[in-house]
Amino acid sequence: MGRGRQKAKATKQARDIKYYSPNTDYSALQKELGETTRRAPSHHIELPPEPDYSAYEDKYADQFQDDDEVDSRRIG
Repeated sequence: MGRGRQKAKATKQARDIKYYSPNTDYSALQKELGETTRRAPSHHIELPPEPDYSAYEDKYADQFQDDDEVDSRRIG
């Protein structure tokens, strides 16, 4: 096949795929979505709650400068 025929065939296939709209079975979709309300048991491990670090939040804040204060001037 020549390049022109090959390109035309590819364009036709792309157009067919782009505008393809199959018939939707809404009753089957509703049944499928309705079944998801019953959840299967989770296989994920429950993580323990994160400890409270609020006591350490500002303990070392005075020792370091913010990034905005360090590079406050512009070059260029």
